[in-house]
Amino acid sequence: MTFKGPLQPQPFTIETPEHVLDDMKTLIRLGRLAPTTYEGTHPEAGLGISDEWIKNAKEAWLSDFDWRAHEKRINSFPNWKVDVTDDDGSIYNVHFIGVLSNDANAVPLILAYLGSIIEFLDIIPLLQQSKSPSFHIIVPSLPGFGWTSGPPLHVNFNMTGIARIVDKLVTGLGFRNYVVQGGDISSHVARAIASKALHCRAVHVNAFYAKEAPARGLPLTPTDEERLKNTRKFLATGSAYAFEHATRPSTIGHVLSSNPIALLAWIGEKVIAGTDSTPSLDTILALTTVYWVTNSASTSLYPYRTDDSPYISVKKPLGYSIFPKEVLSPPPSWVGYNTNLVFVREHQKGGHFAALECPHELAKDIIEFVSTLHKFEESSSANL
Repeated sequence: MTFKGPLQPQPFTIETPEHVLDDMKTLIRLGRLAPTTYEGTHPEAGLGISDEWIKNAKEAWLSDFDWRAHEKRINSFPNWKVDVTDDDGSIYNVHFIGVLSNDANAVPLILAYLGSIIEFLDIIPLLQQSKSPSFHIIVPSLPGFGWTSGPPLHVNFNMTGIARIVDKLVTGLGFRNYVVQGGDISSHVARAIASKALHCRAVHVNAFYAKEAPARGLPLTPTDEERLKNTRKFLATGSAYAFEHATRPSTIGHVLSSNPIALLAWIGEKVIAGTDSTPSLDTILALTTVYWVTNSASTSLYPYRTDDSPYISVKKPLGYSIFPKEVLSPPPSWVGYNTNLVFVREHQKGGHFAALECPHELAKDIIEFVSTLHKFEESSSANL
């Protein structure tokens, strides 16, 4: 496999030092669980992670969990690392999974996740199987996440910075006219890339954060009303973690970096609450372990401090996949306001972690969206 741009990445193998895993197990073993409480014994009340779940998860992490098996699975894909130089001379050592197609007309597809690369291991093979279109698939660990270095200490990094680094990576690898996909906060990143990057062709998201209704009144369906009801509930009772990330990232960063049990409770609760069907405990442990072994809990909090992305105007073709348990899911009419929304698909199952929970559905949407782009591009050219 060769890349045709000036950046020439080196093959990379994920291999966590044994002493890191030994220390992690020691900390898990010594980690003290909180006393049993009313809140922890009534999970139906939605007051946080249950006492029973965290107790069982701790035991499984110590006795059954095999991180080496997850490493092997990640390493089954081509992994790469390369230095990307920013405009101010700062160097970011970027990790990414890069799977190239033999098709000369393959579409470069960027899965710009903010989370754990574990979330995307099921969807990559599905996208690889697509022939019309075929894809070059690039899945970068964004700055501060996973095996990519964090932003330098003199930079107050934000979404625009992420967009710039991703574009420098992708174009430096030799790709043009690429499509970017994002969910969770990476939907902000995807929109920022689409608005800033010359060579970004289109954007697809499975979340779209709109802080308020458009100025002009738009009719709402009963389904829209139900989604807004769920959104308001999340904002009222489920978003405190995001405000902590945004307002006191240094404090919560030290908390989450100090003990794996604390990290597991923090991540596990959000995965359970944000999915339609809860992933396996082994998967949740793997998601958490990525953060622990890369020591990235604190370096990955900075995106929450950026609050301008909900207002980013997207003029390039925008696709939107709606999953019913997505925690922030505005009506398509809101999404279409001040954007070039050309593709909407609504699903009957799935939630916030769509690539993890519904990889077949999300892959199908991405493939269909990209396969229709030429229609909108031809229409735009005809109107010039």
